Parts: sequence; structure tokens; C-alpha cells
Amino acid sequence: MKQTILQKLLELEQSENIKILYACESGSRAWGFASPDSDFDVRFIYSRPANDYLSIIEMPDVVGLPVNEVLDIGGWDLKKTLKLFMKSNAPLYEWLQSPIVYRQDDAFADELRSLMPGYFSLRSAGNHYLSMAHNTLRDDLQGEEVKLKRYFYALRPALACRWIVEKQTVPPMEFEKLRVLLTDNKIQAAINGLLAKKQMADEKAMIKSVDLLNEWLADTLNSCKAQLQQFTSEQQPAQPLNEVFRRYIQ
Repeated sequence: MKQTILQKLLELEQSENIKILYACESGSRAWGFASPDSDFDVRFIYSRPANDYLSIIEMPDVVGLPVNEVLDIGGWDLKKTLKLFMKSNAPLYEWLQSPIVYRQDDAFADELRSLMPGYFSLRSAGNHYLSMAHNTLRDDLQGEEVKLKRYFYALRPALACRWIVEKQTVPPMEFEKLRVLLTDNKIQAAINGLLAKKQMADEKAMIKSVDLLNEWLADTLNSCKAQLQQFTSEQQPAQPLNEVFRRYIQ
């Protein structure tokens, strides 16, 4: 599949007249809890020729391919990317930590990673993950039977939010790295059981709701919500990102 993805990225470069600076896996395969039939969520950052940015006609800031059951490939323009980077966009910060990188300009990727700690907003990212976990718990995990995969769509952001509150740093993307925060063996055992099932089940698999995890999620989110109030949001300077932009437009 990697060769297919690389070929699709090359075709996009040629058809859209862009240069892909970074491309990675962004979904459950990168998070560490893919099902056998999980699709490939490929996300990339691209730049255009300098003259395109000087045109009176705005160029699209998102390009991609039609989504199918196997591949979901889409990317953001460099200017859009850097604007979101300055706003501490949590998915973007995850992309830059992905364990599955398909292509990258090493200097570009390293530079953005080095800037992450200075631009990362604890409050903004914390509220992002808090909202994700809360909405999933409320909307998807309250019935007698629930989708297995939805537990991971609540657990991962809940742990990321807790990481932000406790460690006050950028949380890792991978689920296993977030699990170091858990000290309760019963919670760990319950998660291990779900992981074992997910490795064998398809994306639509249903299971009985797990009261222990629902209670842990509710308690964790309530605690994080209260603690996030102590953090403030500060606007960071645009100039370092302007320099990155000028350096990497074609």
C-alpha cells in the first residue's frame, strides 16, 4: 500500500502543480488501534510556486483525491498550515509526530517540530481534546451496545487532555505513549481487552458498554475541565512562521 500512496502523491504533485513537503498517516493506523479493515488516512502539507501566492486569484488551500473505502488522501497548503500552526491546531501537531511518514523534506519537518513547543497552546489544545472525548462519551457510548472503535475515539483524546493538564507539554500522538499516564491496573486491563478485540474486529463491530471505562472517562473529563481553566491563551509572533513560508514556497 505504501507504494500506491507514494504514487498517488506524485500524481497529485503533477496534476496540481504543487510540491509536497510532508505526508503522513493521520488516523487509527498512526494512533495504534487500527482494525483489519481500517482505511489509510493520508495527510500532507504542500507548497505552490511563489507566483501563485502573488496572484489576485486565490488558489485552493486544500487538495486531495476522492475518498474511497481504502484511501483518504488530502492536504493543506503551506500558508493555511502555518496559520493553523500559529493557532496551535491539534491535528496538525499530531501529523508532525506521526510514526508513519510517507514523504518529508527533513529540514522543513524538523523546523516545524522545533517550533511546536513555543506555539503550542495548552488551553486551546486541551479544550479541543476535552470536547472530542466529551462528545464521543455523550453521543456514542451511552447505549447498552456501542461501537467498539468509539471507545478509542474517547480514550485517546481524554488521555491527551490529561497529558496537557499534568505535563503541560505537547501530547504524543500514539495511544500507547499516552497510556503511561494510567496507574489503575483495572483500567489498563479493560483497555487491553478492547485492543485485542479491535485487532480482530471490523470497523462496525459492536460491544456491550463498559461501565468502568465510562466512569473513568467522565471523572477524567470533569477533572481536566476544571484544571484547564488555569491556563491562558497567548498570541505568538507570526514572524518565525513567515520566514518558514518564504523559505519553502517553490
